[in-house]
Amino acid sequence: MRTVKATALTTAIAAGLAVASVAAGRIASDAALKAPAGRPLPTEPRLTVHGTAPGQIALTRDLASLRPGTYGLSGDGSHAVVGPVLDAARHTADTVVRRLEGVTHGTLDPGDAVWLTPNLYVGNPGTALGLDHADIDVPGELGELPAWFVPGARDTWVIAVHGLGTTREQAMNLMAPLHARRVPVLALAYRGDLGAPRPPDGLNHLGETEWRDLDAAIRYAVRYGARRVVLLGWSTGATMALRAAEHSAVRERVAGLVLDSPVLSWEATLRALARARRTPQPLLPLAVRAAQGRTGLYADRVPELTDPDVLTVPTLIFHGPGDQVAPWEFSRRLARRRPGLVALHTVAEAPHAAMWNADPKEYEERLRRFLTPLL
Repeated sequence: MRTVKATALTTAIAAGLAVASVAAGRIASDAALKAPAGRPLPTEPRLTVHGTAPGQIALTRDLASLRPGTYGLSGDGSHAVVGPVLDAARHTADTVVRRLEGVTHGTLDPGDAVWLTPNLYVGNPGTALGLDHADIDVPGELGELPAWFVPGARDTWVIAVHGLGTTREQAMNLMAPLHARRVPVLALAYRGDLGAPRPPDGLNHLGETEWRDLDAAIRYAVRYGARRVVLLGWSTGATMALRAAEHSAVRERVAGLVLDSPVLSWEATLRALARARRTPQPLLPLAVRAAQGRTGLYADRVPELTDPDVLTVPTLIFHGPGDQVAPWEFSRRLARRRPGLVALHTVAEAPHAAMWNADPKEYEERLRRFLTPLL
């Protein structure tokens, strides 16, 4: 009898541990599958405002606050733009002083919690940039998809799609230089974004199903005068661009791809985000399996991207070793194996999906050279 009771107890404990492991894997996978648009990823540290002065802001000393370049600075109810670290300013062991370009809305008071974001602009192309634009709805398979359209004289359009942790406002970083070259720009909000349809399961599929919304945007562009399109995507938006170029029924209209910090391995990205939430190493495989079970995601398809029958259009990748979300090595591998088709511009010391922020002038020049023969 004691043996039977002991066996039953052992079985119950094992079953309980199994259930707990599944639950832990599910919670860990939420870091990627439920990453809200417009909120910082777990890899982005929270900083504290230590003080402001005309044209200056003191922030917590951190690798993030020491990054080169220009960024949005977001808090709860506030947004500002910060420039480079001011070498001549008075820094301390605990603080870093950056140039404060301006406060878009709200206030920045000592003690406020803030974080850096790639989004320099908030609002819409009219209020933020003074650009004429139209608010349009793109018919998608789940419903109407809000989008901004900035018109231009050319018949090659750029369709821009944001990725993890940002919104379509990120596309405004590049709207002014594209508009100056008379390029029409369509900036899309897709399933799960504010104002867009909710995915049936309420989860982010890391571009593997969202690409169909980008396909709808390509069809819209062709219907309204685009002869060809260039797909510009950040993060999982870059994944969407790759999938659309591969699977869209109108993929012959895709002239080129611009991929910023592309998520080329959803498993690696999911692990990175789960790890940033302090998920213990032994639970990371469970997070991957939970994500597969919840979303139906296939095993990683990185090898497919090197297949000449899959990637067939000129591709420019912006990426760097400082990306803690989408490993840079996958972009390096892709560029190495497809040297005649893929160009990789390496950006140092830039976080995920913020390659432009680290050096806007260089980014825009590389983009100009790439786009010129495609327009």
